[in-house]
Amino acid sequence: MLNNVLKTNLIQGVARYSQKVARSVAPKKAKAVGNSIQNFIDSKSLRVVGGKGGDGCISFLSVWSNEHAGPDGGDGGHGGHVIFQANANVNDLHLLPSVAKANDGASGQNKHCHGKCAEHLVLNVPVGTVIKNDEGKVVGDLTKEGHMYIGARGGAGGKGNHFFTTDTQQTPQICEFGATGEDLQYLMEIRSMAHIGLIGFPNAGKSTLLRAISRARPKVAPYPFTTLRPNLGIVEYDDFEQVAVADLPGLIPDSHKNKGLGIQFLKHVERCMALLYILDASLDEPWTYLETLQYELFEFNAKMMERPHLIAANKVDLPGAWKNVELLRTKTKLPIIAVSAKTGENIEELLKEIKIVYDRQKALEEDECDNN
Repeated sequence: MLNNVLKTNLIQGVARYSQKVARSVAPKKAKAVGNSIQNFIDSKSLRVVGGKGGDGCISFLSVWSNEHAGPDGGDGGHGGHVIFQANANVNDLHLLPSVAKANDGASGQNKHCHGKCAEHLVLNVPVGTVIKNDEGKVVGDLTKEGHMYIGARGGAGGKGNHFFTTDTQQTPQICEFGATGEDLQYLMEIRSMAHIGLIGFPNAGKSTLLRAISRARPKVAPYPFTTLRPNLGIVEYDDFEQVAVADLPGLIPDSHKNKGLGIQFLKHVERCMALLYILDASLDEPWTYLETLQYELFEFNAKMMERPHLIAANKVDLPGAWKNVELLRTKTKLPIIAVSAKTGENIEELLKEIKIVYDRQKALEEDECDNN
């Protein structure tokens, strides 16, 4: 009887949205067997080195009719730049190398032949990538597709001996070496890693839920910290919108003091549009876990509490879970959706709530862009 009452309250609570909401599209193709080894890389440190300029040439032209035709050493070519370019087809930073070096320019030759300039090395990064130098200062922000930032400039090519010809010095025997390129260190971060971030204690069912709502295949095991890096899944809707959902590593008390995965985990949370708390409804007093999660987020960055929040009370297929869900409703005013990631119960209602939050945040961002 209690279960029926709680289910009725759940449906009435979700039905408060009278507007038409797009429905999620179930994938037609079956998932592959096993766990996915792909991880979402939203922060990476790398070294970039510009190409060296080509050396100038010392040469004197000698032809059959003029043995002393003068200096004809060509200039060296310029070294290539290392350029970061925002590309909408790139999702994360896993393709960036640890060391990126542009090609060197070619050296000059005789008969006034200049060396070839090297091509620039273009590294594609996701739209919204923030570039910080080794001092932590933001030096680049690629907010739109096609935006570029020169990470390291290539060296200029050296001058050949013909360049140094003067009225008083007709046979210079000097040239320039090519300049070395810049050698710099950067920290690349994605401003927004996902639209929805799944937050919860270890073994709350985050990875299982991501498997249930998307084609992602994160590792699932009955022990804590099975997720050490974020896993990303895409939820598709019938209005052709795609919502990115990130399965984040588990959070424990004192994470803001760098305990457990600590600051590394909280930085992932900071780059999500909205937060979805995953609570194990089968545990006693699940609201205490919610309070701990909110406290850790507030201590790390108080502004994260201003973002949209949802609660998914997971594991309602276990005994006593529905009773805890009803008690949880009296402890918080946040929207609560009781689900079972294992059996798929109420997953559609959760996806509907996620779409409503996504549409609302997208409309706010568009209004801000129009005002600016």
